[in-house]
Amino acid sequence: MITLSNCVPTNFLIGAGISDVTGPAAEVNMMGYANPVQTSHGIHIRQYSRAYIVADKENKTRVVFVNVDSCMLSQGVKLEVIKRLKSKYGGLYTERNVGISGIHTHSGPGGFHQYLLFDITSLGFVKESFEALVDGITLSIQNAHDRIQPANIYINSGLLLDSNINRSPSSYLNNPASERKRYEYNVDKNMTILKFADANDKGFGMMSWFAVHCTSMNNTNGYISGDNKGYAAQLFEQAMNKDSLPGKVLIFNLLMSSINFVAAFGQSNEGDVSPNTKGPHCQDTGLPCDILHSTCHGKNELCIAAGPGKDMVDSTRIIGENQYKKALELYNSASNMITGTVDFRHTYVDMTNVQVKINSTTKVSVKTCKPAMGYAFAAGTTDGPGMFNFEQGANTTSLLWDFVRDFLHAPSKEQVSCHHPKPILLDTGEIKKPYQWQPDIVDVQILKIGQLAVIALPAEFTTMSGRRMRESVEKAMSEDTVSVIAGLTNDYADYVATYEEYQVQRYEAASTIYCREMIKTEYEVPGGPNPPNLIGKQLSFLPPVIYDTAGTRNYGDIITDVKPVYSQNTSVQVTMVGANPRNNIKLGKTFLEIEKKEGDDSWSVVATDSNWDTFFHWESKGIFLLGESQVTITWNIPAKQPVGSYRIKYHGDHKNILGTITAFTGTSSTFTIKAQTHVY
Repeated sequence: MITLSNCVPTNFLIGAGISDVTGPAAEVNMMGYANPVQTSHGIHIRQYSRAYIVADKENKTRVVFVNVDSCMLSQGVKLEVIKRLKSKYGGLYTERNVGISGIHTHSGPGGFHQYLLFDITSLGFVKESFEALVDGITLSIQNAHDRIQPANIYINSGLLLDSNINRSPSSYLNNPASERKRYEYNVDKNMTILKFADANDKGFGMMSWFAVHCTSMNNTNGYISGDNKGYAAQLFEQAMNKDSLPGKVLIFNLLMSSINFVAAFGQSNEGDVSPNTKGPHCQDTGLPCDILHSTCHGKNELCIAAGPGKDMVDSTRIIGENQYKKALELYNSASNMITGTVDFRHTYVDMTNVQVKINSTTKVSVKTCKPAMGYAFAAGTTDGPGMFNFEQGANTTSLLWDFVRDFLHAPSKEQVSCHHPKPILLDTGEIKKPYQWQPDIVDVQILKIGQLAVIALPAEFTTMSGRRMRESVEKAMSEDTVSVIAGLTNDYADYVATYEEYQVQRYEAASTIYCREMIKTEYEVPGGPNPPNLIGKQLSFLPPVIYDTAGTRNYGDIITDVKPVYSQNTSVQVTMVGANPRNNIKLGKTFLEIEKKEGDDSWSVVATDSNWDTFFHWESKGIFLLGESQVTITWNIPAKQPVGSYRIKYHGDHKNILGTITAFTGTSSTFTIKAQTHVY
């Protein structure tokens, strides 16, 4: 029974929910680096969707913000999520009041887009990736809906240093000196957090925004991971949910009065912001790269930025821990309560047909272009360089690559003129076969919660373009407005830079007018032209799993067993006869379990394939159509892991030649963990 004397007046109704969205852990290209050889081969930490529903006290208006451990959101995924929500809740949740944002991890399986360009390296559309995201996002919103309760929101912000750098400083310097002088840093160091507390003032959720790419794991990684933000969320949730397993936090307490803690680390204007704080250096000499073109001896492949750790996993840990510690500090000191109304504005904008004023002093207006990708796109970034000696900052073309481009589609004179000075490498806006390559119609959305404005936009804003956007929104709304950029939300339309950085200013004016209309609560923003739904037209060239075979062994048999004894802070590893993980992606489940013996016949699970200290690795051992494979499970034993007896379990599913899928389990021998021996 709840003691009412401990209750405090509440301003909102709030629900928080979480669900697994991890896609295929084998054979699917990772989304983000566009590296055709970077395919998934296992799991380090699973990906999750974390949803927050906020309604006004009278429950008349509500908004939904979902933070997903994916590279970005795709329009097709959102359309399908809304379709499923409408079938369950009617008009309560629509494309207008639901915002779904990706954290921009580059370590998740691709193939979930409806536009061709973003699915090329994954060999087209991958149904398993798409369904995992749709199922998980929908379930996280349903979980939040089922757990709505009277609550308050506190907001806080502060500087987080040593966790991000500008990866295009020469581009940033093109912005006016007078504008740059207003800021101490060439990236945003500010973190903003929301603390959700119930009627007893007990916290049950946290949402944060901080601008940094999730590229701590580089383009050689094949393990699924939420990167630095996914790890930060795990740390926060495990700190608040003692002895919990990652993602397993949606449990009512005995009084049925509140839910366990859900923490999300959202993305902001990270377009030019890297977590690789050592900066870019030439891999052959160790010297700094050419600052204008990010090359070494004219080659972009040699110019790579490094994180603060000894390797990419260690760098992910450090940047993740930095975000977690700052968010926890801000959470614990949060005292500024949000009050006011809940509202939202959303429209679809045809970005190929927007009139844009060049600047405040020039009255001539120009119309936006159809999309096209420039030469520098193929150069990649210092977080993940491209190939074929393309250069960042290139404003010249190549006869060879122009020939390749024109073979696909030669850009019209209007396109060349409109995109100048950017030389066009791929005329994605004018190619319509087999279907659209990039979106024309995208979402523009603002979610208002009291004095907070969440500017939800489908792109990667650079540091300065994000600052201009926030400033415009705050001026248009009210003096006490606090705004955050929630990039990569609802769809993906690549990058947005300032006029000075790329000679294009694409979204600011369109978004600001909707901020002004939000003040006029009686005004409804036109929905705009509906985007196409291309899911039914998708092509896929990724071969299915034909069948598995265990050779002369049985599935789950031990190939290399564990040793009898290990010390704390060492690693244990076992290899077993495996099967393709694509047979069952184990959504909401696990491929592995670390078990501790509690009694004569009792075992408890202490870790799964989502724990930071475990690695699940799948490797094909067959040739041609012979589906032999093996699985290696590694557990880096924590320094404070209790001593005792343990074992490792592998849960797999094999497919026979007739297509029947059968579950199996493999178990290692029992091993003992002893206390770590200290040498002084």
